[in-house]
Parts: sequence; C-alpha cells; structure tokens
Amino acid sequence: MRATEQIPGGFDIDALLDDAKTSIVVCCGSGGVGKTTTAASLGVRAAERGRRVCVLTIDPARRLAQSMGLDELDNTPRRVAGVGKNDGALFAMMLDMKRTFDEIVQQHAEPERAAQVMKNPVYQTLSSSFAGTQEYMAMEKLGQLHRDGDAGGDWDLIVVDTPPSRSALDFLDAPARLGSFLDGRLVRILLAPARAGGRTYMKVFGAGFSLVTSALNKLLGAQLLNDLQTLVAGLDSIFGGFRERAERTYALLQAPGTAFIVVAVPETDALREASFFVERLQTDAMPLAGLVLNRVRTTDAPDVSAARAEGAAEELDERGEYQLTASLLRLHAQTMRGRDREQHMLGRFTGAHPTVAVVTVPGLPGDVHDIAGLRDMGAAMANGQPTALMPGSSRRS
Repeated sequence: MRATEQIPGGFDIDALLDDAKTSIVVCCGSGGVGKTTTAASLGVRAAERGRRVCVLTIDPARRLAQSMGLDELDNTPRRVAGVGKNDGALFAMMLDMKRTFDEIVQQHAEPERAAQVMKNPVYQTLSSSFAGTQEYMAMEKLGQLHRDGDAGGDWDLIVVDTPPSRSALDFLDAPARLGSFLDGRLVRILLAPARAGGRTYMKVFGAGFSLVTSALNKLLGAQLLNDLQTLVAGLDSIFGGFRERAERTYALLQAPGTAFIVVAVPETDALREASFFVERLQTDAMPLAGLVLNRVRTTDAPDVSAARAEGAAEELDERGEYQLTASLLRLHAQTMRGRDREQHMLGRFTGAHPTVAVVTVPGLPGDVHDIAGLRDMGAAMANGQPTALMPGSSRRS
C-alpha cells in the first residue's frame, strides 16, 4: 500500500502486545469479519513475543479450537502445543456458562446448599439457557482468569473473543442487569419467607404477602413458584458476591491495562456495526485501541484508474486487437473500482470517528485454519499498521 495520508493515532499491534501493562485485549465485531481469527492471531503473536496468553472465546462456534489444532475447547484453559518463544506460551478455552455457574455455586456456598441449588429445576434451566446468563458468566470467567493470572497463574495476558453480533457487548451490561434483578421486587418477595422466618414472617407480611403469592401461584404454578422460591433462598448467601465480582470486572475493563479492538471488513453493514461498537465503548469509557479492518483489497498493479483502464479496453475492442489485453484491463478496472469503494467506506468511517486508529489487513489467499495461518495473520496485522488512506481517497465522506 502506498500511503498518502496517515490516520491520526495509528496503533502499533506489537507495542500493544509487548506492553507488560496490557493484561486484557477484547475483540468485538459483527459476524463474518474474522473476529475469532483476529483474537487467535493476536494470542499466537503475543505468545511468540514472550507473553503467556490465554484466549477465551465466548462464541459457541468451534473455529478457534480448529485453528489451533485442538480437537475441542472447554471451560478449562488448554495449552496449545508448538506456540511460544522464550517464556511465552498460549492457552485457549471456550466459555461453558453452566459449568462456570456451577463452579461459582460450589465455591461460594456450603456443600449441602450448593448441592440443593444445583438440583433445583429452575437453576438447571437458568444456568444453561436463560437469557443474560452467558453474558454474566463471561464476566465471571474473565474476572476469574485475571485473578488467577495475578496469583501466579500460567498467563499474564487474556485475549477475549466475543459473540459475533451486537450482543458481543451485552456483557458490559451484566453488572447493571444483575443489580436490577437483585434489587427487584420479585426477588424481595421470594426471599421474604427465608429472611423473616416462621411466625415473624407471618406477622410482618400477613395478608398482603398471601395475596401476592396467590397471584404468583396462578401465574407460575405452585411447583414452579416453590422451585423458584427455593432457588432464590439457596442463592441468597452468594448474591452479594455476584454483584461485587461483576462490578469489579466491569471496572477492570475500564482500566488502562485493558484494550478493546473492534474488528470489521470494508463492507457497509460491517462498518456500520463497527461504528456502533466504537460509540458504545466511548459512551462506557472503555479503552479503545482501534479498528482492525480485515480483507482489504490490495494490488501491486500500476495505479491506473478504473475509468482509464475501461476506456483503453473499449478502444482495443473497437480496433479488434489484443483481446487478452482488453480482458486484463477490464479485470484491473474491476479491482480498482472495488479498492476505491473500500477506501471510500473507510473514509466515511474515519470521517465519523477521526480519533479512532485503524489497522488494515490485506485479504489472505485462503482461509486461516491452522497455526501457520494464524502466524501469517498476526504478521499482516503488525506489518499493516499504522494504516493510511490510498491515493485519491478522503477521510471525509
């Protein structure tokens, strides 16, 4: 790429990974933009530059395991063989929200109460499929990994691969949602019998409470209400810890040692999503390192415009000469139009977000499906920064 104008604040991938103060890198972006590959590539590159890295994926797809040569990933970090130099090493894992929830209950409740909670039918549904559980468990697991690293664990850098949609940032809302739930009226009602106890409970709540529980019985059914009440009472002793850890992890994500990287491709929808992520991160005061723009069209051909190449091809057609040359000129024109379109879209993004650094990564010849491909991707990210606009493009739309 020939640079004519450097985008302000371009960020250096290697400098970011080499900085011992960087302890968390979060990759977010819409589906199909290479986010999982980007996260894995960053992990490989950091490990081979001497960092001890754990890559955590919240995406249920198996691409991360496959690209690292692992049969599968689970809730326990697994070391990736053949990656790392000096003291560097790479570990990878995939969030298992039910297992993470089970671990929390076992760690923070008495064994008898933990067993009671885990057998509860409502808990079994909540811990495996309830909306919002995955996002909260992602916060729990990230906080756990960070604490383990600080306590002398096997890694000093965590790279997080988030789900492929706007829900990638839903885990930022987990502390607020949890607090709203714990402070909600329903939870207070369900906890009232356990907290007040026996006759005292009857004196305090009396007929008013009976009316509420009667209504809930009709709405939920007696058995479900009983299961829900038993579960909430069983979890009561660890509710405070839930909130405290979520808030602590949220603060960790805002700390200087964290870097968010938004991943996109030069397509309208992907860059629109990237704008959403950038604005959300800025609103929440999260430290944004910049945008990685994957699969950017590049060419080593002469800088001949699409219009000029198309005109030359038409002239050869009219003369009935050099048909192969005419075909090549049209192919060149198509490539240049695609490149110009991509640069126009990038110009619109940087015009709307002039302070956001951008690293461009050229499209690779094939899919990345192994460690060698991840190394190539990491090198492309490092060599592609800081990016600049192509000749004739504009940072303003």
